[in-house]
Parts: sequence; C-alpha cells; structure tokens
Amino acid sequence: MTGDGTLGLPEYAPYDRILVACAAPAIPPPLIDQLKRGGKMVIPIGDYMQELYLVHKNDVISKEKSVGVIFVPLIGKYGF
Repeated sequence: MTGDGTLGLPEYAPYDRILVACAAPAIPPPLIDQLKRGGKMVIPIGDYMQELYLVHKNDVISKEKSVGVIFVPLIGKYGF
C-alpha cells in the first residue's frame, strides 16, 4: 500500500483482519470502520514506548492490551 495508511483502503473493505506495523497515537477511526463485524486488528499504540493492542469489533469495540513494544511512528491524518 502507498499513501496515508491511517485512512486504510476503503475500496477493498471490509476486512477480517488488519495488522498495523507502525505506532499510532490512537486507533485510526477509518481502520475501525473498515474492520468487518467479528474482525480483529493488531496495532501498536503510543508515542516513543507503545503497547500492542488486539482490537475486536463486534457489537462494541473492545481493546486488549498485550505487551510493550517499540515501532516506527505512523504518519498521516490520524498518525503523528
């Protein structure tokens, strides 16, 4: 993918799984919107030191914190 990764790829949505390999300050809303009901996303959240989150989309959005990680920053509209 090229371009602003925080916006996802809406033309191919919805997705069963989304793996984000750059750290975001928060979960980008377009990625939640593009996740299929029952879908999962793995995303690092934070600035310098981050936490890896597993996000589940069902009737509500749930976030489960996993481990501490360090990724490069996500650049774009909903990134840094």
